[in-house]
Amino acid sequence: QVQLVESGGGLVQPGGSLRLSCAASGIIFTRYAMDWYRQAPGKQRELVAAITSGGTTNYADSVKGRFTISRDNAKNTVHLQMNSLKPEDTAVYYCNAHLGMAVNYWGQGTQVTVSS
Repeated sequence: QVQLVESGGGLVQPGGSLRLSCAASGIIFTRYAMDWYRQAPGKQRELVAAITSGGTTNYADSVKGRFTISRDNAKNTVHLQMNSLKPEDTAVYYCNAHLGMAVNYWGQGTQVTVSS
């Protein structure tokens, strides 16, 4: 059974930082590309950051220079370090694991709220 379990969300003031984690089980983690998506109320889910099985990263323009995605293959975990957070970063953040377009798994999401 495949599980992706996100953690690390919460309430933070503008300019603050959070570190999200996604622990994967039931998959051969090193074969999967891992992504972080987010969905704000009334908006479509959008790709925030991605990391390939080989460690190549990619970011949405809105988070470049502020967010960093990384993976720990020894712990089957992917992280999203989020710095200089803005109110517009408020959303539910989802972890995704995929093998190309054929295999796709989602976590349950973790809420991030940026507010003073």
